[in-house]
Amino acid sequence: MPKESGKKLIASNKRARHDYAISDVYEAGIVLQGTEVKSLRAGRASLADSFGMVTDGEVFLHHVHIPEYTQGSWTNHMPRRTRKLLLHAKEIDKIAQKVREGGLSLVPLSMYFKDGKVKVEIGLGKGKKEWDKRQDIAKRDAEKEIRREIGRRYKGM
Repeated sequence: MPKESGKKLIASNKRARHDYAISDVYEAGIVLQGTEVKSLRAGRASLADSFGMVTDGEVFLHHVHIPEYTQGSWTNHMPRRTRKLLLHAKEIDKIAQKVREGGLSLVPLSMYFKDGKVKVEIGLGKGKKEWDKRQDIAKRDAEKEIRREIGRRYKGM
């Protein structure tokens, strides 16, 4: 069987970038059971309402929903169990320090296969206020309008 290569997206948390101002992004491995991997290969996962926590020098991901594998038996996994993330000790120390001191949250941004292994992209983010969200939407709309106008001028309209 040929070895997998490349990157295949499983799930992404679109609300995370809307609700949080993401400062740092880390790529982490994740400890999974066999039926979880099979369910992920079918492209089934949800990162909504999930979050990360640093506990005793280890990072855990809570409330990630990976549905049970349909062809599984009594050995199936729990869909919303706590899963351990695999990071270097220095990265864990940096994350723990920033979460403690800066009041930042650990938010999963996406889950994907990279060279056949499941990876999770987690970000350190600070919760946005309502006016921050409105500012971002206004800025995005202004940039879109500028691009549209440049396109019109380029076409000679």
